[in-house]
Formats: sequence, structure tokens, C-alpha cells
Amino acid sequence: MGGHGPATEWGEDHASDYKSKLGIYMFFVYVLVYAGFIAINVLSPKMMEAIVFAGLNLAIVYGVGLILLAFIMGLVYNKMCSNKEDELNT
Repeated sequence: MGGHGPATEWGEDHASDYKSKLGIYMFFVYVLVYAGFIAINVLSPKMMEAIVFAGLNLAIVYGVGLILLAFIMGLVYNKMCSNKEDELNT
């Protein structure tokens, strides 16, 4: 079975330490926000029924907020890592 070589040249990643630390930091930020969601559900589940925005309850708003936060954090991570790679690899 034939194969092909890599599509791009991969050199040393000078930004790997930065990317690892940034990823861990962002993970813990997300975990804290998610822990807030879990804490509300465990300690005061009735609070999730409260209407907070445009007729939507806190559970929906917080849940969609978590999804949006993960997406935005992914974009920020990508941009910050790309900038650091450009800085360190030139």
C-alpha cells in the first residue's frame, strides 16, 4: 500500500511551552465557569428556572453561554498561539 509524505514541513515548535501553559490556564478558567453551572444545579436547582433574558431561563442562557465561551476561547487560543509562533519562529 503506497503512501505519501507530509503535506507540510514540520520544524521545531518554539512556542510549545507557551501553548501548553495557555491551554492549561484557559482550561481552568472554563472549569471554574462550568463549576458555577454545576454548583447552581446542585445547591439551588430552582434558580435555574428563573427567567433572565428574552423569556429564557437561567439554565438555557448559562448552557448556551458555556458553549459560546468554549467557542470564543478556542478562537482566542488559536489567535494567541499563532501570534506567538510567528514571533518565535522568525
